[in-house]
Amino acid sequence: MPEILEDKTIFTLSEVSRSIQKTIAERYKSLYWIKAEMNKLNHYSHSGHCYPELLEKKDGKIIAEMRSILWKMDYHRINRQFIEILGEPLREGITMLFQAGISYDPLYGFSLKIVDIDPTFVLGELEKEKRASILKLKQEGLFDANRLVPFPMVPKRLAIISVETSKGLSDFYKIINGNPWGYRFSTTLFPALLQGDKSIPSIIRQLEVIAERMENYDAVAIIRGGGGDVGLTSYNNYFLAKAIAIFPLPVLTGIGHSTNETVSEMVAYKNAITPSELADFLIQKFHNFALPVDEATERIVRAARKLFEQEHLHLNELVNAINWNSKTQLLKNKTQLEQSAQQLLRGSKLLLKQELSQLQQMSQEMQRMSKVLLKNGNTSLLQIERLIGMLNPIHVLKRGYSIVRIDGKAVHQLDQVEVGSTLYIQVEDGQIESTVTQKIENHGK
Repeated sequence: MPEILEDKTIFTLSEVSRSIQKTIAERYKSLYWIKAEMNKLNHYSHSGHCYPELLEKKDGKIIAEMRSILWKMDYHRINRQFIEILGEPLREGITMLFQAGISYDPLYGFSLKIVDIDPTFVLGELEKEKRASILKLKQEGLFDANRLVPFPMVPKRLAIISVETSKGLSDFYKIINGNPWGYRFSTTLFPALLQGDKSIPSIIRQLEVIAERMENYDAVAIIRGGGGDVGLTSYNNYFLAKAIAIFPLPVLTGIGHSTNETVSEMVAYKNAITPSELADFLIQKFHNFALPVDEATERIVRAARKLFEQEHLHLNELVNAINWNSKTQLLKNKTQLEQSAQQLLRGSKLLLKQELSQLQQMSQEMQRMSKVLLKNGNTSLLQIERLIGMLNPIHVLKRGYSIVRIDGKAVHQLDQVEVGSTLYIQVEDGQIESTVTQKIENHGK
């Protein structure tokens, strides 16, 4: 009961809260369909309950905001419907039509209790977002930009945006690395989230990283698989689609679904339904390059063989001609050689005869000259013999001369002799032994 104080009626906070609670309960007895944007889902895994934050915008400004509750059982039911109809789970950032009861709790305040969400309405809103992205990209002239980027003749170096554990990525690697033609690809993985709202900034960031080193790659492949069509609405986002459209390298997508092509796939250079199809596309590019090369190689081989055959025939003709000419020339040279040999033989005989005659004349002259030289030599020897005989020491001694020796040496100067020395004097018929008692110099007289 309210408290009366003088002329004032005073209510407690709980009384006011209960009054509001009663009024709202009486006024809003039914469930209402409400349209709002779910800013945050606020799903708590330990309890399974969700506490979505709802808001309404006008001209980009928030004009209404309210809390809500989505109990665990209702959340699981609604989430299954979203996956079945939309191909992705209930997520944040969507405009939805939901059924809720309006309630007020004295402790927790005002809130909406969500009991159902219409997935078909969300589908329409997502389609509007997709169409808006397409329209904006076309108005900016960017929708076909990536398809105008030159594609390499042999896309060997690939930058891959994917999740390392993705089954689609595993299938992609298996095909390109196990191709029976032995084509070799160089791949670099840039890990990123591939579904949900967080995939948008994650993929864009990896595109920025690749752009900083784009000279190392020929193309970019965004590969996702194993999830069916679940979580693909993020690929309709304008900012992600624009990042792909303006990328300076060809962007290839293989995100693993067969229906309802996303905007990101539309603006990519090439969209494959599955990662396996994307791998086949890249291998076919190698084929397109290799087949003309193989054909050209075969043409070169055939032309080379034909040329070799022609040159072989020509060479055989040359060999035969050379053999014939050689035999003819050899026969001709043999005849000339025989003639030259006969001439040489005749000339040699004549020359030998002339030389023999000259040798005989020289021999006779040498014999005559030798006799003269021998006669003159004998005369000279006789004269020398008489002269030597005259110089014989015996003949000198006979004329009264003697030879004085000391120690076997002839003495011819005074300083060779000392007082007391023994001298040996050779005379004609013998030898005299004498001792020196005195030396007398004659000073040249």
